[in-house]
Amino acid sequence: MVAAAKREVLLRVHRHRLRPEDLEDCYSQATLELLAYVRRGGRFASGAHVANALEQRFLSRVHDRRRALSGRSAMQAALESALPLDALERERFEIADIRAELERLALARQQLRRVRELAPELSHDQRLALAAQLGEVDRDEFCRRHGWSAEKYRKVAQRARARLRELLALEEMDVPHAGRLS
Repeated sequence: MVAAAKREVLLRVHRHRLRPEDLEDCYSQATLELLAYVRRGGRFASGAHVANALEQRFLSRVHDRRRALSGRSAMQAALESALPLDALERERFEIADIRAELERLALARQQLRRVRELAPELSHDQRLALAAQLGEVDRDEFCRRHGWSAEKYRKVAQRARARLRELLALEEMDVPHAGRLS
């Protein structure tokens, strides 16, 4: 009852600290920690004691999450700055690697633009398989989710890469060479 009563207040008061889904995760984790404490035989003196313990654990989880997102956890920081897989369809964006030399970076951006422009030439299944590979989705999980066999996944991805190479090669053949410009 205390957890249900305090939920809205704590999430509203601390909404400036994290995204709503992260706050929900922190609150759920704090609640589960208190439930585990009670199941192990822990006791609270009153409802106010439970409320204070819940708020303290919730704030501790919020601070932990903020530290992880600010760079203490390399994985959390990378996930936080990652783009969703469908970002290519929603808007244009630039991928920058501050360690790359300028020429290599410009070539990589151009190649990414070409791949994005040619992707609609692939079948839906081919785009799906490549997106899964680029997103590092586990093959078994992907196959289970989409009802594919491992062999179908392998073949579709293989054909998608071959088709993309073919489209890139055809596009390069259409580019005029310096000797033919006159």
